[in-house]
Amino acid sequence: MPFVRSNSVDLCYETFGDPADPTMLLVMGLGEQLITWPDGFCAALAARGFHVVRFDNRDIGLSTWLDHLGDVDLPALFAGDPSSARYGLSDLAADTIGLIEALGVRPAHLVGVSMGGMIAQLVAAERPDLVASLASISSTTGDRSVGQPTLDDVSVLMPRPDADHEAAIAADVSLYRLIGSPGFATSEEERVASAAAKVRRAYHPAGTARQFAAIVTAADRTPRLRTLSVPTVVVHGEADRMVDVSGGRATAAAVPDAELVLIAGMGHDLPEGVWDRIVDAVATNAARA
Repeated sequence: MPFVRSNSVDLCYETFGDPADPTMLLVMGLGEQLITWPDGFCAALAARGFHVVRFDNRDIGLSTWLDHLGDVDLPALFAGDPSSARYGLSDLAADTIGLIEALGVRPAHLVGVSMGGMIAQLVAAERPDLVASLASISSTTGDRSVGQPTLDDVSVLMPRPDADHEAAIAADVSLYRLIGSPGFATSEEERVASAAAKVRRAYHPAGTARQFAAIVTAADRTPRLRTLSVPTVVVHGEADRMVDVSGGRATAAAVPDAELVLIAGMGHDLPEGVWDRIVDAVATNAARA
């Protein structure tokens, strides 16, 4: 897979479709790799006339791992002490900005899911010249009064550093049983295959923890969202247990003229049953640019 140097890290990326088409850059969420964007979803966007780029954020997948920065003290972080955070969402946004510039695809249509939505929001606020349109999926504003998880224990989000491949696969399957879409069927075989592909490709719990710390320590983006002038669509599942739907509502309320698309039965994943709805919402929003 190709790499580009951006903001002192090497980012692994992959493309779909015709490079001559407008670029749609997909930004993934916490601890997830570029392959978490389903191939079929990417192909559907390409079929709508976009050059689709998906990539691994820093510290995950095949992009640069930043273990030299040290580990996050997760118990302290959960207790409210952010001092062990190693970088912030602004660093991840700078990585994305550098990727757009290095690939020469400005302005790009940005589509971010969960943490990726937060990153995309920041990129749109900091470098509007690089962003043709924005789609924020299953994400939130950073305002702590909205978008909070309804899980009993958010520590289930953290992969275990000492897990072997089988244990890591089982943990990922268990997590997506909790946060997946109750209204759209995903077989156990599909969940296992997805988890196994991720674990085989790259398993890096320390990177997930550092990304999590970046989310936890991020400032409220609401004032910056109010300054956006790019066409924006906000997509959120009404059954999302990871980022409550109030986060999506607040994002749409903050961005001027944003469209809000709520999907009944959708949780914090991208099951095939929602692809057509999301692809249509994203493509229609991009056409407003």
